[in-house]
Amino acid sequence: MHSTAEKNNIPWRKMAQEILESEVYRELNSIQNQSLVYPDYYLNPFRAYEEGNLTWLLCGNSEFSHCQWKVAAEAEAATMSMARRALPDASSIQEANQILHGNWLRAIEQHHIEHSESSVINDILDIGCSVGISTRYLVDKFHTAKVTGLDLSPYFLAVAQHKEKRTSPGKFPKRWIHANGEDTGLPSKSFDLVSIAFVLHECPTRVIVTLVREAFRLLWPGGTLDLTDFLVYKVLQELSPVLFTLVKSTEAFLDEYYLTDMDETLREAGFVNITSILTDPRHVTITATVPQ
Repeated sequence: MHSTAEKNNIPWRKMAQEILESEVYRELNSIQNQSLVYPDYYLNPFRAYEEGNLTWLLCGNSEFSHCQWKVAAEAEAATMSMARRALPDASSIQEANQILHGNWLRAIEQHHIEHSESSVINDILDIGCSVGISTRYLVDKFHTAKVTGLDLSPYFLAVAQHKEKRTSPGKFPKRWIHANGEDTGLPSKSFDLVSIAFVLHECPTRVIVTLVREAFRLLWPGGTLDLTDFLVYKVLQELSPVLFTLVKSTEAFLDEYYLTDMDETLREAGFVNITSILTDPRHVTITATVPQ
């Protein structure tokens, strides 16, 4: 992954090293919910990371430059690589990012304008925000909204908070919450938009269902849910057992994601105006509305 990214002008190792050699670790105590119980599926190995999502270091000392690169430090470079793979004909990684995220944000905006009585989005929740990349794009697009990023990994959130302190503040400071998206503990009917970007393919079906139901609870009537993730390719659904097992070795719940009827899951949760838009060759954005 590292070498391929760097061949595409993404300085993967350099970006990770800058995080691990910074004071990012100081953010952990302020962000971590020590009483949070992690669900079983979240502790599974994740892609090439045997420790799953709950790590940024393998070693136990403070010599960060000698530690293996881990998921929290590498998340932004990995996201850039995803954009590049989705849009290989883009002139630069910057253009690929702008297309990928720009199409996603326009799909959200258009859906909300069309199906909500108020086109104004005041409060946004970004579930599974990782290190805050999607959160920052949401802030830039809906710059008058209050935006909350929520994730199960305190390490991701520590990186997000660390990066935010080194950028110009927006109209409202972002809020970072260490919690489970299935049971956020946040008040009902408190958001105009709930976004879940590139999360569902890493979840068992039962978790997808619970996340959607929790989003329904959190949204105001007329509020919009956005689910952005991998397009369900027919060719992947028809892979031989051997090849699909190979794919599953890096994404443990990919088969459950591909077999989940997302439209039906949304309808059963109570959503209406369910719309799917191909936002780039590899990804689909599904938007839906809480009835008014």
